[in-house]
Amino acid sequence: MRISIPTLAAAAAIALAPAVAEAQIGVEVLADGFEQPVFVSAPAGDERIFVVDQPGQIFVIENGEVLETPFLDIRSDVSFGGEQGLLGLAFHPRYAENGRFFVNYTNNDGDTRVVEFRASSDPNQAAPSTAKTIIGFDQPAGNHNGGWIGFGPDSYLYIATGDGGGANDRFGNGQNPDSLLGKMLRLDVDRGEPYAIPQGNPWADGGGGPEAFIYGLRNPWRATFDEHDLIIADVGQNQWEEISVVSIADAGANLGWPIMEGNHCFQANSCDEEGLVLPVYEYSHDEGCSVTGGYVYRGAAIPEVRGHYFFSDYCTGFLRSFRYEDGEAVDVMSWTSEVGDLGRVLSFGFDASGEIYITNNRGEVLKIVAQ
Repeated sequence: MRISIPTLAAAAAIALAPAVAEAQIGVEVLADGFEQPVFVSAPAGDERIFVVDQPGQIFVIENGEVLETPFLDIRSDVSFGGEQGLLGLAFHPRYAENGRFFVNYTNNDGDTRVVEFRASSDPNQAAPSTAKTIIGFDQPAGNHNGGWIGFGPDSYLYIATGDGGGANDRFGNGQNPDSLLGKMLRLDVDRGEPYAIPQGNPWADGGGGPEAFIYGLRNPWRATFDEHDLIIADVGQNQWEEISVVSIADAGANLGWPIMEGNHCFQANSCDEEGLVLPVYEYSHDEGCSVTGGYVYRGAAIPEVRGHYFFSDYCTGFLRSFRYEDGEAVDVMSWTSEVGDLGRVLSFGFDASGEIYITNNRGEVLKIVAQ
């Protein structure tokens, strides 16, 4: 039986759309045997699926089979353990033409590097010699590395960064406009060397880090674009997990950390919420411990849930979804009983058809399917 999730007051009395209530979904194992699969992606129009394994490899699934030779192997450059490793992958919007793709990882010093590569003459093999560092910055602690990267509808590259780690934003980065930590960065990788600053960035002309697009993040663990909306799942500290939505027109938005944790003053301190972008969805640590952000379903196999944003929690492994409409999370759903035990959900991913995948600590890539 599907139930609506008690969460924000605005979503407490949602009437579920009949089509959604009638949906039948499950999961099937697409592939397994990975060590820590933390992302699944595909270039536009490409039938292959690419799996990011946290120790430092990217594998290709073609025609339902995992190819034996990795697409990319940079384990010698990657520090792996805990929240460190190869964390993100983004294909250029014109990947079919230029073969450009970008990865986000922590290097052997534990610091973040975003590096561009190109595919080789063999489409299932990258060319390691094409490596070009786009941006790098120090990580003062081993956790809160963010790691998601993706291209927006404006063709700019977005990079999610955590607040530097530790607890309580101990390094003071969340609200510091000069720091690149605790931010969503936005770069133009088609101009400049190695990138240009989009003129719409809030501090493009000074006053803060010119690469920053929005700020006030703690540890964004997965984000996604749905048309012009950027949906960010930000891991909380002791009490609240949150999901926020900003538009690409919202340059300079402040998501509140560490003033707020979710919709609540952090550590019960008095706080001023004016000007902050508060989450559209939150849940307490009575229900989980670490949000795992997902994707909006835009596939064809399950039309009843088209437009629903799917997400999970690392500790409890639930599967939930909602639609974002008029600034609110609506049609909030739980699918946990339908899909069963997902393990510890590490991440989500998608293919070129808009179907959604889930990865877990059992080394599996699962596909959400119609039942």
